[in-house]
Amino acid sequence: MQNIVVFGASGQLGQCFRHLAEKEGMTSIYFPPEAEANILDVDALKKVFDNYKPAFSINCAAYTAVDKAEDEYDLALKINKTGVENLCRLCAENGSTLIHISTDFVFKGDKAKPLTEEDEAAPISVYGETKLDGENAVVALLQKYFILRTGWLYSEYANNFVKTMLRLGAEKDEMRVIADQVGTPTYAIDLAACILHIINSGSTNYGIYHYSNEGVTSWYDFAKAIFDISGTAVKTIPLRTDEYPTKATRPAYSVMDKSKIKKTFGIEIPYWRDSLITCINKLKNNN
Repeated sequence: MQNIVVFGASGQLGQCFRHLAEKEGMTSIYFPPEAEANILDVDALKKVFDNYKPAFSINCAAYTAVDKAEDEYDLALKINKTGVENLCRLCAENGSTLIHISTDFVFKGDKAKPLTEEDEAAPISVYGETKLDGENAVVALLQKYFILRTGWLYSEYANNFVKTMLRLGAEKDEMRVIADQVGTPTYAIDLAACILHIINSGSTNYGIYHYSNEGVTSWYDFAKAIFDISGTAVKTIPLRTDEYPTKATRPAYSVMDKSKIKKTFGIEIPYWRDSLITCINKLKNNN
């Protein structure tokens, strides 16, 4: 099988790829540590490409601290754009297909209609803006690429909304959660499996695709589901966005239309609550 290298291997999605690779006995997928594969270090990247000769490069590396990015624009831009440009140039030189992870935050999110790949990207935060810059770099510098936009990622790994709610729900009697921001939770294991499916398909239908789990929910209803499924007894109170101000503005509606990825690659996407049950059961069994 052709070699695959995962950049950003220590992050949530990178750890999900590692889990699937171990589960499926994949021996040609590599997870170099950041010290060896920092996307801002061109010399280090060259060594990675020389060592592994990847047919596919999966970029999970990103600056994702949405609120902090408002104060750290230069750093966010460096990682989300310059780092991506570095990776693109090496992919082009080495004939490697890039699979780049992007975000629903490239959209303004002011219309209650599932977002397609053709809808205008108009980010309303530094994080969204720099991620769109990264997308544009991929399109400008490469011919062989898949950009997957996703959102509301969670899993058994790293820090995420599900694990935070489980921790806080065990500590508190009452939780207040935003109820007027709507999207779809995405189990990162499902996203990783989808990407491996794309690689294994041998498809050359390059371009931008949307992926999240199926269905629609708010952060409040997502939290309620987490507490219900895990048996956590905590009173959950809905909040409006204006009652919980944050440094970065977030899209009010970021439900993505997955028709393109389902039709192109013949995949079935799990319903968000079903995947949430799977994740919470795994978390329970690991404790």
